[in-house]
Amino acid sequence: MRLQRQEPAERLVKYLEAIRLALGELLEHDPRVFLYGQDIAGTFGGAFKATKGLAERFPTRVLNAPISEDAITGIAIGAAQEGLVPIIEFQFADFASIAFNQLVNHAATMHWRTGQTCPMVARLPVGGTPGGGPFHSQMVEGWLTHHPGLVVVAPSTVADAYFLLKDAATCTDPVVFCEHKYLYYHLAADFDPRRAEHLPMGRAAIRRSGTDCTVVSWSGMVHEALKAAEVLAGEHEIECEVIDLRCLRPLDADTILESVARTGRLVVATESWPFGGVTAEILAVVASEAFQHLDAPPQRLAALDTPIPFHPALFAAHHPDAARIAALVLETVSF
Repeated sequence: MRLQRQEPAERLVKYLEAIRLALGELLEHDPRVFLYGQDIAGTFGGAFKATKGLAERFPTRVLNAPISEDAITGIAIGAAQEGLVPIIEFQFADFASIAFNQLVNHAATMHWRTGQTCPMVARLPVGGTPGGGPFHSQMVEGWLTHHPGLVVVAPSTVADAYFLLKDAATCTDPVVFCEHKYLYYHLAADFDPRRAEHLPMGRAAIRRSGTDCTVVSWSGMVHEALKAAEVLAGEHEIECEVIDLRCLRPLDADTILESVARTGRLVVATESWPFGGVTAEILAVVASEAFQHLDAPPQRLAALDTPIPFHPALFAAHHPDAARIAALVLETVSF
């Protein structure tokens, strides 16, 4: 695969390839950028091959790290203080818990404590796949959006995987970049960076317009929401407005509130757990700021409140899907 673009033409690009393309261009055009993570250099190219081929092009700036997310993050924070732009990779988002102290007590508070910026990006492969189990399948955004000072991004499209990663590398605050593992290989789109729509970081996208119910989601669950919207339109003549948050912190509450004012109903769908997460924050905002527009109680759909199971059948029961989103929308619309 050719990573260096020369007048790129629109072509079918996978979500993972868009991330690799963005990383290559950042390395090429900004000498401050370097990549750091477990097994990302050499021929291996990382657990999901996001950096494959980049070490050959930039041998001094694509660096293998020790098996310590805490150390990886601490080194990135120090490098950011010295004027570099580190982009670090965790093999699985679940292990962000090992770097939690560095992320929330150091990176997130750096500007507040010292007045200095902390321009770093932590790339986290998130989300579940059958057989991944409880240590390789979690959506961890709820842990991280709670803390002021962190920007948390969760792209659901090929274009956003590319553009938001490039935007993240120019942000003066630390960015947690959540990449859905299932989308790496299963999502592809015709993509030309010169012509694709580029919404700024922090703004939600309306992926489908509708008048009957607002459905809010992010990351991989956006695609389930869109499938549900198609079924509801075809079988029940219910038109859902599907909002892709794209960025969870800061939260684009204005787009959500404007949509709820039009539809009068809200369903929030997430792959993460229900308690204390982003869904709860969205429902709280809508309940306090758009109560007068609601024709039904706002609802949320989340994974079961249990550790993530290994067995594919149990995994399917644990995780929300298009059918469960559609059922909850039907319930909300018929309230």
